[in-house]
Amino acid sequence: MSSYLYRLGRAAAASARWVIIGWVVLLAALGGAAAALGGQLQEDLSIPGTEAQTGIDQLDERFPLLAGTSGQLLFVAPEGETVADHADDVRSVLDAIEGVDHVATVVDPLAKGNEYNLAEDGRYALAQVLLDVKLDELDADTVPALEEAATLPEGSELDVHLGGGVFTTTSVAISPTEGLGIVVALVVLAITFGSMLAAGLPILTAVVGVGVTMAGLLAVAKVTTITSTTPTLALMIGLAVGIDYALFIVYRHRTQLAQGMAVRESVARSVATAGSAVIFAGATVVIALCGLVVARIPFLTVMGLAAAAGVAVAVVVAITLVPAVLAALGEKMRPKPGSRAAVRATADPATQRTLGARWVRVATKVPALTVAVTVLVLGVLAIPAKDLALGLPDNGTKDPGTAPRVTYDLVADAFGPGFNGPLLVTGDIIRSTDPIGVVEDLKAEIEKVPGVASVPMATPNPNADLAVIQVVPETGQTDPATADLVRALRDLGDELEDEYEVSDVIVTGQTAVTIDVSDKLGAALLPFGVVVVGLSMILLTIVFRSIAVPVKATVGYLLSVLASFGVVAAIFEYGWFAEALNVAKVGPVISFLPIILMGVLFGLAMDYEVFLVSRMREEYVHTGDAQRAITTGFTASARVVTAAAIIMIAVFAAFVPHGDSVIKPMAVGLAVGVFVDAFIVRMTLVPAVMALLGDKAWWLPKTLERTLPHLDVEGEGLAHHVAHEEWVAAHGEAAVRAVGVKITDEHNRELGTPVDLVVRPGSLHVVRGDDRLWRRSLLAALAGRMPTHGGTLMVLDRLLPEESAQVRSQAWFFPAWPGSRTLADLPAGTPLVVVDDVDHPAVPREVREERWAQLAALTEAGTAVVAGSDAPPTVPADGHLVLTTVAPRKAHA
Repeated sequence: MSSYLYRLGRAAAASARWVIIGWVVLLAALGGAAAALGGQLQEDLSIPGTEAQTGIDQLDERFPLLAGTSGQLLFVAPEGETVADHADDVRSVLDAIEGVDHVATVVDPLAKGNEYNLAEDGRYALAQVLLDVKLDELDADTVPALEEAATLPEGSELDVHLGGGVFTTTSVAISPTEGLGIVVALVVLAITFGSMLAAGLPILTAVVGVGVTMAGLLAVAKVTTITSTTPTLALMIGLAVGIDYALFIVYRHRTQLAQGMAVRESVARSVATAGSAVIFAGATVVIALCGLVVARIPFLTVMGLAAAAGVAVAVVVAITLVPAVLAALGEKMRPKPGSRAAVRATADPATQRTLGARWVRVATKVPALTVAVTVLVLGVLAIPAKDLALGLPDNGTKDPGTAPRVTYDLVADAFGPGFNGPLLVTGDIIRSTDPIGVVEDLKAEIEKVPGVASVPMATPNPNADLAVIQVVPETGQTDPATADLVRALRDLGDELEDEYEVSDVIVTGQTAVTIDVSDKLGAALLPFGVVVVGLSMILLTIVFRSIAVPVKATVGYLLSVLASFGVVAAIFEYGWFAEALNVAKVGPVISFLPIILMGVLFGLAMDYEVFLVSRMREEYVHTGDAQRAITTGFTASARVVTAAAIIMIAVFAAFVPHGDSVIKPMAVGLAVGVFVDAFIVRMTLVPAVMALLGDKAWWLPKTLERTLPHLDVEGEGLAHHVAHEEWVAAHGEAAVRAVGVKITDEHNRELGTPVDLVVRPGSLHVVRGDDRLWRRSLLAALAGRMPTHGGTLMVLDRLLPEESAQVRSQAWFFPAWPGSRTLADLPAGTPLVVVDDVDHPAVPREVREERWAQLAALTEAGTAVVAGSDAPPTVPADGHLVLTTVAPRKAHA
């Protein structure tokens, strides 16, 4: 991976102006598309296939008046009076409301038969406003028109309040408070880099990435359903990771510049090294967010994909736009000689006396004690998680003092909390000869169910083939007792179908939809967790070539998640610090919070794991000293990981003060989760566990070592490329260069002795050996068809086996002689041909001589040829022919 990124970084630096212009054009184009299309966000939290959603769809088809969105008009009379005393004022408001576009009907609370809409003391009256469109189809000016119409005549003593579903959020709410996160990030970056220019660059590029993501989402909202929470979540995550990913690359670049590296070379190497970790870290976040499809909930899938798109854009910005800007700034990014940044960059991490160095020594001095204390702390933080309640937001979670919240609270006080979240029970009565009688019977049965406060409406639809019964629970939408009532009504449905002439009895309505959403999300949590944990184990095993490191990382991730859940529960369920955090209402949090937190924290936890432990592994590979690797790797990474974590925490925390009821608990959970994972788990628990394990931390079974792919996050491939370029500069071009290359069989036994050879362009190189299996395996490896297990093999300036796909696309391999027509038909300019059995003993001498002549002819066109032979070639040796004899291992022989 590092080799590809090295070339990408070099290309971005060489074409810096065009890369920057390209991103500016893309941002402008998407912004223009979003403005032109005018996509509107929708609050569609439906789940196809659930009973409640089936009922909503049925109402939409057979009783559309009840399928549209609705509002509430609450009239409040002065103390000691009733609303009926002011009937003319009420009628005046209702008439004005009926004149608003899309208002289908208004239920008059003073009309005969609507006694349920009057409070017992008569001081409160609730009018339902039914619209003929769904929430996502509502015009932007409808709610203002309703607010204007809900105006009492001058001199009226009544109060009127407007609320209900029409106030559901369908826009992205961004306040100046979110900017505080960027300010904190700028301060942290300035301290980290010691340069305002370097500090501003990650923020600038992150804003570009977020702008592209947001413009793209708003443009797509024209043709697909995107909830109002989706862009805010994508903004929050995209901004945080965008700053962090750019930070890692800029930090590596300035370190290399301080060590004297040229600007373009430093840009390329920064993308190759830090960029490799950025891609891996970003990929884990993207995969985890895309894993939300496991829940099979459409709005959650869109939310996950949108957030994943934001992260993917941040990664692409980091490996293209960031290096282009770094190259454009040139020497301005180089720390001044003698500055603190320059001193830090050139000092030996093993001898530094920084806070990070002191911290890792404390954490690893008595590692068993460190492990015990950190696990105990995390366990205590996780205790409240057992009481975390889930639900979907209603107007009761709006900010106190807002119109929908005031109306919600007044209705709950006057009529009971269930009036804000009524249920609907529907049943097919097409077989009934007395639809009104059947509906009355159903109403009587439902009124007997414990937990039902009242049944204010029971009616057939206009075609008299569907019964619709409105049920007001005794408890509110988010109360667990309401969910129990829904289940009880559904159990009663079977009895009603048997006793009366009805079928398909369904409990629906927005409250029932909320309960079904919560139940399905709860059921999806375990399989999603299994996917995330399993993914964590697999990815980390590939990256770190270890069993212990992935297990330790996964356990740490789970501890971070549980601690985050615990803190969220303590604030939003217990009410601890709720007032300080401007929590509008203590109670259940959004149903999809656990699954979102698990997905996002998984990716962020892997960020810090990769940046810390990869440096430890790099040091261990070079020195073999496990303890030194922990200290050196931690010291080298601690500063940048600390800065990245503080930035993440600041960005997430900035969404807390004025965040809505959906985003606020997510922001709290993410901020706490990042703090716990970065500072308690990764920077305290991890080095302690690594110190306990010692060399065992890096153990991997040989079978896995052979089969696992190499991702090269640490940049080992880049080191080979740089060394190869230096060799070429000193010794000339080489089509093939092998140094100590080893070939093994399926049992990991070496087939022959390590091979050293150099094949020049336009030369004929003969590999001679009596062991055909060993010889052919070596030739297959040189052509990129078989992996090697040791040494360095560069073919056509590509590192094998990591870049074998590119070699296979350019090199021709023939396990046996192909025939003259095939060789003659090779494309012009073929750089490498590898062929075995050129002089098989069964072939006549004159045929063998002709074969060697054909291969020699290929070299005249500049093709490098590697030929396998049992014996020396039957052609005269000249300056273009090189002979290498390979010997098998005795055990193999």
